[in-house]
Amino acid sequence: MTVLIDTPLWPKHGTVWAHLVSDESIAELRAFADSAGLPTRAFDLDHYDVPVERFDELVAAGAQPVEPRELVRRLAASGLRVTPRERRERRRAQAD
Repeated sequence: MTVLIDTPLWPKHGTVWAHLVSDESIAELRAFADSAGLPTRAFDLDHYDVPVERFDELVAAGAQPVEPRELVRRLAASGLRVTPRERRERRRAQAD
């Protein structure tokens, strides 16, 4: 299991957020998130957005903490990363 979580740095909605990813498979990521009780609405194509309040809990459950650049590098190397362009295209297609 290789589930990664980056440093919570991303401000929004009155808190800061981290990203939870797998560099193995989306199925592995979803299974980990389900077991941790993360809501499906937190899933964004290749990652889950998680508030800083859940960081320690997710690390204790087995997520490996990494710096944001390392998370992006490993996600891209796995072939699972959704680029900003792909993200926009998928959202546009979902809206149609």
